[in-house]
Amino acid sequence: MLLISHKVLEKREMTKEFTPLNIAVLTVSDTRTGKTDKSGAILVERLEAAGHVNIDKQIVKDDVYQMRAVVSQWIADSNVHVVLMTGGTGFSHRDSTPEAIKPLFDKEIEGFGELFRQVSEKQIGTSTIQSRAVAGLVNSTAIFCLPGSTNACRTAWDSIIAEQLDSRHRPCNFAAYLVGDLPH
Repeated sequence: MLLISHKVLEKREMTKEFTPLNIAVLTVSDTRTGKTDKSGAILVERLEAAGHVNIDKQIVKDDVYQMRAVVSQWIADSNVHVVLMTGGTGFSHRDSTPEAIKPLFDKEIEGFGELFRQVSEKQIGTSTIQSRAVAGLVNSTAIFCLPGSTNACRTAWDSIIAEQLDSRHRPCNFAAYLVGDLPH
């Protein structure tokens, strides 16, 4: 029987190669344009700085069917591993991102919304209960639906999403489920 020390295993895990993922960004807004979309820009900046590829970026009105049309196109494309959405997760009459996207999920990532609100509470207090941030897996694609504020996008990426999309992160990450040739 071969015994391998924990230090050897830890070193092997730490030296695994980074696998860049193809990530599409969708801003949900009735008012933002390419020039005024700071939240979408933050997400693109962060994902590219982490070594991932921004495969597409779009802006759609807060309309259930427009959102579903764009996201459905991306989840049908095997080259898109992740969809990051910003906007439409609040409680105004126009906010409909969770209603539009949750029916598409094969599996909901309940822990994402829970953890996002927990992390956000340190920054915005009890106002975090007004975030309906959600995430799920569908057709080997991860979808993260974030609030529209730039601070919320930074918080979600920096505190949760970056590690979960990093194939080197242990004990687990989502990269293995999104790219077929990685071990689970």
